[in-house]
Amino acid sequence: MSRIRQLAGTLCMVMVLHSTSAIAFFAAPKAIAQTPPTTLSTSDAIQQVVAAGLMNNYADGQFHPERFMSRAELASILVKAFALDTRAAATQENLVEVQDVPASHWAFNNIQTVLKTGIMRGYRGNMFFPNQRVNRAEAFAIFAQAYGVYQFPDDTVAEILTPYPDAASVPTWARRSLATALNEGFVNIDAQGNIRPLQPVTRGDMAYALSRYLARQQQPGV
Repeated sequence: MSRIRQLAGTLCMVMVLHSTSAIAFFAAPKAIAQTPPTTLSTSDAIQQVVAAGLMNNYADGQFHPERFMSRAELASILVKAFALDTRAAATQENLVEVQDVPASHWAFNNIQTVLKTGIMRGYRGNMFFPNQRVNRAEAFAIFAQAYGVYQFPDDTVAEILTPYPDAASVPTWARRSLATALNEGFVNIDAQGNIRPLQPVTRGDMAYALSRYLARQQQPGV
């Protein structure tokens, strides 16, 4: 992976020099860190993100890591984790027209923020489908977009994805973003080393990604 580490450093410079690229880079990419995705337990991850205020327990006091996440929930978590509401695009006064998310919706402001910043996109007919489940490919690709996507060349993306048995099931549109998330250690994999890109993302999955992100903020280079 040394070649990928060198390439990541080069890409970091490229993103500084080409900040007007069509792909948005909202966070400076870090150096490659090949920390095994299984080194952090789900319970540890949950404790960390709850303590940081990025996710909350339910009214019964339980986190319920097995529960699936909706688009509205994902939007709200990412706004908080990456302070998306402080980015320039989020401060635009004009609202994005969204037919199925009225101003009374609990996640209205957060959904407006992810749409204005381009972190998430709506569907045809100005629909957002806030209650729709999100699969793991979508969730981690969106997470990577909020973090900052490496502009890896295709051969490097393939090199990152190839070790995973189910890499072929990663949608084409998500490959580069998911490669960034994997490369940064944000993706938890199963015992067989599978990414499971088409399975619904769970609260436990997102807690893991957020805990790894917190570790990077606290210890750059981890």
